[in-house]
Amino acid sequence: MPLSAIFRSLQSNRPDAYQAVKGGLGLRLWEIVVNYWDLGFTAFGGPPVHFQIMRKRFVDGEHGRIPWIDEQTYQELFAICQALPGPGSTKFAFCVALIHAGFIPAVLAFLIWSLPGAVGMFALALGVERIDEVLPNLVYALLSGLNASTVGIIAVAAVQLAEKSITDPLTRMLVILGACAGLPYNALWYFPVLMAIGGTVTVFWDLWGRAKFGRMRARFSRKNRNEQREAEESTASGAVPLETRSPTRDGGLQRRAAGRVEASGAATAQTPRNSVEEIIPEGNATPQPQGIDTVSHGIPVKVGILIIIGFFVSFIALMTVRGLDNTPLEFDLFANMYLAGTIIFGGGPVVIPLLREYVVEPGWVSSRDFLLGLAIIQAFPGPNFNFAVYLGALTLNRDSSSVLGAFLGYLGIFFPGITLSIGVQSIWRVLRTKPAVVSLLRGVNSTAVGLVFTAVYRLWEIGYLQGGQEGSGSLGLDPWWVVVAAVTFSSVQWWNVPPPVAILGGAIGGIAWWGVVR
Repeated sequence: MPLSAIFRSLQSNRPDAYQAVKGGLGLRLWEIVVNYWDLGFTAFGGPPVHFQIMRKRFVDGEHGRIPWIDEQTYQELFAICQALPGPGSTKFAFCVALIHAGFIPAVLAFLIWSLPGAVGMFALALGVERIDEVLPNLVYALLSGLNASTVGIIAVAAVQLAEKSITDPLTRMLVILGACAGLPYNALWYFPVLMAIGGTVTVFWDLWGRAKFGRMRARFSRKNRNEQREAEESTASGAVPLETRSPTRDGGLQRRAAGRVEASGAATAQTPRNSVEEIIPEGNATPQPQGIDTVSHGIPVKVGILIIIGFFVSFIALMTVRGLDNTPLEFDLFANMYLAGTIIFGGGPVVIPLLREYVVEPGWVSSRDFLLGLAIIQAFPGPNFNFAVYLGALTLNRDSSSVLGAFLGYLGIFFPGITLSIGVQSIWRVLRTKPAVVSLLRGVNSTAVGLVFTAVYRLWEIGYLQGGQEGSGSLGLDPWWVVVAAVTFSSVQWWNVPPPVAILGGAIGGIAWWGVVR
């Protein structure tokens, strides 16, 4: 079948095209191109929005596409990608392609997804070194408008993710826990601990607490029914207390009543057990929708374990050499980015302060250049971890090795998370059949969704860029930016305005602020 015909039939959702593309490597690569080619240019808004975009594309099958994964797999992948270090949405995009088409197509998907933004950040780094120390006020207004609109888009993504994640009162509480607990503190270890707490709570509740609570409720209900029945029978018999009657005369009645109550209580006690079974699937017993295959391109377990072991060996070796004196700047840059990609949990909101410590404190990048890149990366498509490309290019720009610096930053920041996701995928098919693991992922997923709300707050607090020495401040300092964020949220949430159009609207709002207010 010609490639042009396959492309047309893919867009029309024809099963025969799906089977053709699913066969050979070349056709599977083409399928990746068809489904990923635009994401690197249109996926604005950061990881929370990226997850929603990929959910609509690969789960809901928008615009006539064939779904690649089901809702359960999506929720599990979301939890795994949040629980592993590195860029969450990039790992998700890679893992979906890995499950559906195999390793080589997944690498192609990663490159299509990340390279457009990386090239853009590299070009920005080349220009930043040649601009004045203080930029025109128009530029600061434009960047502030972009940040304000980005806040609105991330808020939409947080709300939509929460709607899918909340399935019972426990997950609702965990989303609130993640949102509230993530606001006051921002240490590297804090977000992983919050997600671990959420996972532990769901394991305890699903495997023990729910059934225990159900039995306690059944006993309490049985006791109340017995007391009520005794009172009714006492009134009907002429105010003679039931407990004073002869056992031989009323014992049969009491035994029959108790039997009926116990049967009712037993039915009530079994309700939590059934609820647990609804949450915890048994292997692949539930048939997947037509066209979805999550088994054919799995990584062997032994290979995955070797990959994980090899990664940690390389990490230990790099950190050992990093502690030595007189190492080349190129190695220090790569080691710092590799370390950041390994210990970052929670995505962009956490990586920013860490990268500042790794490149600004040693004097590799100025504070002004860091702040400019931070403002612009929010309005760039693709992963926010492309910020490392910008910083790497600036670090080695003094030696006319900006291309090498960009490559080292790109490789160092992305390699750890992608490598670990490959290793975990190998054992995921086995672990996902274990009730404890499924419950753990349910809690991690809900807590991670709560942490998305903290990303809204953190960008809000640094979104208003001002000239001179004032740096950045909260968008709440000027009502104009509050209006821009609110209009962006409502237009995307209620009128289905595409995120790129909303981002452009924020830029126009920034220019209007400069022209009207200033």
